[in-house]
Amino acid sequence: MKKATAGRARRKRRIRKKVTGTPARPRLSVYRSAKHIYAQIIDDSSGTTLVARSSRSKDFAAEGDKTTAAREVGKLLAEACKEKGVEKVVFDRNGFIYHGRVKALAEGAREGGLSF
Repeated sequence: MKKATAGRARRKRRIRKKVTGTPARPRLSVYRSAKHIYAQIIDDSSGTTLVARSSRSKDFAAEGDKTTAAREVGKLLAEACKEKGVEKVVFDRNGFIYHGRVKALAEGAREGGLSF
């Protein structure tokens, strides 16, 4: 288990060297736990989280597997971003492989209207 988390931390540092959120294009950060998935829109210049949604949110209700839930979280996040006036973001996969639930969340966000 330690090797897996150490590897993800190394990948995360490598990604975050290149990916930063600005007011014009905030960062969409994804975290994937064993049961749930979390996504935040972050403006790194001010250090604030603009929007956050997860599979544990009160407005979240999805049937099916975790991949379907991740896609719905992406759509919810995109709707909340539209209300805040955010249309373009940079995607931060946070050291996770762009596959499965992380990919489903990204596709859901794109379906909801975010561009990255």
